[in-house]
Amino acid sequence: MPTWSQDTYLAALAFAARAHQGQTIPGSDLPYVIHVVQVCMEVMAASDEMVQADLAIQCALLHDTLEDTSTTFAQLQGAFGSEVAEGVQALTKNTHLTKDQAMLDSLQRIQTQPKEVWMVKLADRITNLQTPPHFWTSQKIALYRAEAEIILRELGPASPYLAQRLAQKIEAYRAFE
Repeated sequence: MPTWSQDTYLAALAFAARAHQGQTIPGSDLPYVIHVVQVCMEVMAASDEMVQADLAIQCALLHDTLEDTSTTFAQLQGAFGSEVAEGVQALTKNTHLTKDQAMLDSLQRIQTQPKEVWMVKLADRITNLQTPPHFWTSQKIALYRAEAEIILRELGPASPYLAQRLAQKIEAYRAFE
């Protein structure tokens, strides 16, 4: 028997699919919702390390709704509760900060959340360390890998499994530099 609710998963997936309607994964024609499902799959693979698997799964599916859609914190809170909305907000970059500051600010906010939220950020970066868009420079690729190393260092203690996966992805990503 799973330690998470299929009904909760389906509700979060449907919400994310509606919120990201019409968006595609950058550099492809695939629907963006595939990205959030991939992040969720990584999180679910580490569910034996979790106390609150439902929290992690919902945050994984919803992690980009505040950052990339017109969804509001109040809408998330109303649909999924304060803990999920606060987890998603912690995973959302503050667009009023520089790129470097925004990532560090987000990591600090994530670290105030349950470990399951940390795991979502690890899973997100695992998923994002695929072949970079063709228009990225080697410098941008190196900076993205360096960010992944910071994420691993700061959030890796939340999940030995996801930390190992991210370390492997970081090493493989060096081939693109």
